Amino acid sequence: MMVQHLLLTQVKYTQLNSTTWYATAEVGESLCLDFQSSSKDASRGIAHNQRQIQRAGVRLLLQQLLNKLEISDTLDESDFPYCLVNHKYYVCFSHTGISDKANTGSNSNQVKQNLNNKIAVVISLDRPAGIDIEASNVVWKVAKRFYSDNEINRLLALPTDERDTVVKLLWQLKECFIKINHYKLAQGMGMDYSHLIADILDGMRQESSMYIIAEDRTDYHIAISTTQHTVVIF
Repeated sequence: MMVQHLLLTQVKYTQLNSTTWYATAEVGESLCLDFQSSSKDASRGIAHNQRQIQRAGVRLLLQQLLNKLEISDTLDESDFPYCLVNHKYYVCFSHTGISDKANTGSNSNQVKQNLNNKIAVVISLDRPAGIDIEASNVVWKVAKRFYSDNEINRLLALPTDERDTVVKLLWQLKECFIKINHYKLAQGMGMDYSHLIADILDGMRQESSMYIIAEDRTDYHIAISTTQHTVVIF
């Protein structure tokens, strides 16, 4: 397996308040994987390589954000939430999956994979923050397996296009709170955030590139960036 130079493109930096910044980017890489066995082995190799690139990509983006903030430090990954070793600032990562399907070359043992993943990182000076970046919608039947009855009932009352957007944003903010509170997946996805649906709809209808919602029950704020496909809890 050979990995070429890692490249971050479309890097964007955003300051949410005096103690919270986040960055988004796309990490692109062409991989050439050579296997002497089955396509199943190739698929496993691609998935493994994807994880390696995503891991490297988000850490490279963190370093670029630290450079921009003129912070000299390294990441402590020994426990959650992640923190900087010296400053003790909180760090959280997110990334999407593979966007392009694998292509098999003329050699049946060679699989070429083009990756174009969106990645994100948030740094918070005073308390844990969560971030989630996702370009694809969440399948409705999957959401119904996890969401609370209150959420489902409110979502069913929406037009399909609005419902799909709110389902995705709810999923993202649940992911953020999972990262902040270290919930298990089913526990975190089952939390009832139906009280936020009206505020999410209000923000969507403003057609703004970013809007912020106050989550009074937890004393957190929720930043939703439509152009960056990103939700940040800070």
